[in-house]
Order: sequence, then structure tokens, then C-alpha cells
Amino acid sequence: MSERIGDFTIRLSNNIQICASAGIAGKKEKEGPLGEFFDIAFNDDKLSQPSWEKAESTLQTVAVNTLLEKAHLKTDDIDVIFAGDLLNQCISSTFGLRELGIPLFGQYGACSTMAQTIALSSVFVDSGAAEKAIAVTSSHFCSAERQFRLPIEYGGQRTPTSQWTVTGAGAALIGKDGDSPQIREITVGRIVDLNIKDANNMGAAMAPAAADTISRFLSDTKTTVFNYDLILTGDLGKVGSELLWELLLEKGIDISFNHNDCGSMIYDIEKQDVHAGGSGCGCSASVFCSYVMQRLCRRELRNVLFIATGALMSPTSSQQGESIPGIAHLVHITS
Repeated sequence: MSERIGDFTIRLSNNIQICASAGIAGKKEKEGPLGEFFDIAFNDDKLSQPSWEKAESTLQTVAVNTLLEKAHLKTDDIDVIFAGDLLNQCISSTFGLRELGIPLFGQYGACSTMAQTIALSSVFVDSGAAEKAIAVTSSHFCSAERQFRLPIEYGGQRTPTSQWTVTGAGAALIGKDGDSPQIREITVGRIVDLNIKDANNMGAAMAPAAADTISRFLSDTKTTVFNYDLILTGDLGKVGSELLWELLLEKGIDISFNHNDCGSMIYDIEKQDVHAGGSGCGCSASVFCSYVMQRLCRRELRNVLFIATGALMSPTSSQQGESIPGIAHLVHITS
């Protein structure tokens, strides 16, 4: 059974594994450095749908169906699915997965949702409440811009600290008893708020939460950064990553040599017009479930900390002048 170690971390005990995964991406993501690693990449970001929101729902449908096909499973083989996205009431997940008939827990952790769904799926399987669970999430540039910022047609200027919401999705199958990458521990994040109010500087809003979760995990497990060959954050981008390094250095922790960020990896920041990098639920989901999982399965990576970061804001809170609270959930994976 799962056990708590230290103050904030849960250690799993039943050989809980990521048995299979699928990463789905859009056109801009396909043109980036990781384009060849996605299971499916679309040339049409509308995915032949009448709206951006329906396109994002389709991303989740495709991600789960691709995952099931790779794992040689049917929907009846899955006990529960944990799914989330960025849109109000998580409509990408509910409308994208409603035809599958799999018991569903809707999740909202903003851009931290991929780690959150993996963590909850792992605890369910470890406890015996499920034999097989799926974690899935998505985002879409146009649907997110329409909800959180300005209509695309407005043509507003993007600030240097702004990030490009990834059009993509990722799905992971959580089970046990095999030889797939294993989930060892999870650390549930707590809300950290340094009163950042700029919706075009998400990296600054989320970096403090990432620093808090990483330092608490290292303290709970009595390990150091040298125990891990990759410390992977979700979507801090260039600005947020540099801030994370500074915040951790203040705690005596230097991750500059083995840290990378999905928001910095998915695009070529120098050649693609994305300013500070990528963001969105689909950012860490698509990168982790494709490129990173493939490297774990090939044993090129053996000890990975995956920390997905989220900005817990809404259009309503922003319009009322609220700050942007951050959160970060951590999953420790070994191969």
C-alpha cells in the first residue's frame, strides 16, 4: 500500500508503472524540435472540426484511442480515467471522452494537470481501487487565447514574457506488473502565490510553486539533485526556468545542470514565434508522453522527476484584479 514519507510525499509500493503513453500535437508543435517523437501530429489545428473547442476535445479522443491501440486494449479494459484541460468546466475532457464509456474523474490543475492525473491514477492502482487507469489532458492555442486573453482576430501584441499555448494532448496508461517505467513517489503541490498578476508572465507565477515542491520532495526523500538524470518542469518556459534556478539556489539547490522544461523543449524559441516558450496542459502532456517516455523506455533516462506546473487563475479572477496562484505536482519515475 502507499505510504507517506516525510511531510508531503507518498511512496507507492506495488510496482506501479506507466505501461504505455501517447503524445498528440498540432502543426506548430510538429514543426518544433520534438516533431518526430509525437505519435500523431496534425497539419490542420482545427482537426476538421467547426470550432477550436471541438478540436481540443478531438485531441483528447485521439490521444486515448491511440494509447489504447498501442497497449492492445479496449475501453472495457480500463477501470477509470482521470482527465482535465484548461477550458471552463473541463469541457474538452467531457465532450472528448463521453463516447468512450469509461468511468471518469474530471480534473483541474491548470497546466499541472498531467502530473495531477498521473498521481491520482497511480494511487488508485496502488490501492487496488483500479487495475488499469488512464491519465489524459490537453490544451489548444486558439481555445485558450479566446478564454483567457483576447480573441485571435484582435491581433494584440504579445509581451516578451508571454508563452504560446501548446496545441496538443498526452495520455498515459497506469497499471502494474511489467517492465515499463515505474512510478516511485508523488509529491502533491501546495498553492504558492507571490502576487504576480500579469497573465502574460505565467512562468513567474508558477516558478515559486515548482521550487517549493522540488525542495520539499528532496527533503522528504533525503535525496539530492545528483540522484536524478533529469528534473523536468512542465511549462515554465525560458523566463520561469531561470527564475526557478534562482529560487532554488537561495535554498542551496542547484538544478542548472540536469533541469529542462517542456515549454522550452517543444519549440525552437529562436526560430519559432513563441516568445518565452510553450505553455498549457498539452505542453507537458505531449512532451512527457512522447519524447520523455520514449527515452525512459529505451533506458536513456533512468531517474526522472516530472514536475508539471499550473497557474490557478480564471477569467473571472483576473477581471477582479486577483493575483495568479501557482501549484506544482511531482511524479518520480525510474526505468
